[in-house]
Amino acid sequence: MDEIKSNLMREIGIIPTVTTAVVLILLVSSLVVGRRRGKKLPPGRRGWAVLGDSIKWYNAVASSHPPRFVEEQVKKYGKIFSCSVLGKWAVVSADPKFNRFVMANEGKLFQSSYPKSFRDLVGKNGVITVQGEQQRKLHAIASNMMRLDKLKFHFFNHIQTVILNTLQHLHHQHHILLQDVAINLMVNQLLGVTSEAEINEMAQLFSDFADGCLSLPINLPGFAYHTAMKAREKIISKIYITIEKCKQEGGASQVGNGMLGRLLMEENLADDVVADFFINLLFAGNETTAKTMLFAVYFLTHNPRALTQLLDEQINVKRNSVQEFLTWQDYKAMSFTQCV
Repeated sequence: MDEIKSNLMREIGIIPTVTTAVVLILLVSSLVVGRRRGKKLPPGRRGWAVLGDSIKWYNAVASSHPPRFVEEQVKKYGKIFSCSVLGKWAVVSADPKFNRFVMANEGKLFQSSYPKSFRDLVGKNGVITVQGEQQRKLHAIASNMMRLDKLKFHFFNHIQTVILNTLQHLHHQHHILLQDVAINLMVNQLLGVTSEAEINEMAQLFSDFADGCLSLPINLPGFAYHTAMKAREKIISKIYITIEKCKQEGGASQVGNGMLGRLLMEENLADDVVADFFINLLFAGNETTAKTMLFAVYFLTHNPRALTQLLDEQINVKRNSVQEFLTWQDYKAMSFTQCV
């Protein structure tokens, strides 16, 4: 089973990208802190000068078992330990209760902090990195833009089209890259992009972008950070082009169904804020969508009874539907599918 899981994760192309690195950090609630004199930190080790434990940490992230580094440190120092990664002295928690406490008090007792490479790539105006009132404002905008009543009709048809097209090409290849399916959905829903060539280009740019988010911030050719920053520039350029097109043509109705058009109609934000905002949504949405599909496939593969019940329910609903595609009402009728 471990081998199957390892191969499956490798197949969707998220090893050794930042995808797993971000998951690792979120799972252990890494809290990057400035080292102050006179303050006693949890037990841990410095590792190599400057590099600290960055190499050991990154090797674990790039392997088929990303949590290995944290597990090794927990055995030595306990569930809360300190180490030096990516040029920062960090306190890492693998204690669920403490992590919940940190999350509940973010912005009060604790303030989020990210490595330089991550901050540079997601942007200073990103909903992930901003603080205080600006963060609350961007969170509210994101929540409003992704309300179910605004998404369900366009999104429901598009996801069926994407999946059917993907399955039609299955006989030409041995596997399906769930990461590519996810970026297809996100680029269409956020930016209104429908051209296969444009989507493929965005998928490659986004892959380069994601690979650099937790890399050493060395801006020289050959380093992941440099490649990622170049990818960011191209993604930003494409967003600016879409913004200008949307303004010229009078809103979302003229530029597909992308959220970008609706945002420009409903909010008054500077172009650079909009660009960073959408890079953040692309990053967060793509990561969560790909992983949700990954684990759905993985767990259904190992639970034939659930898979059979899922298929039976969907086939029965489709049999009674007169539409080419399943409708939102059809989906609401699938009680077991919604549980899965």
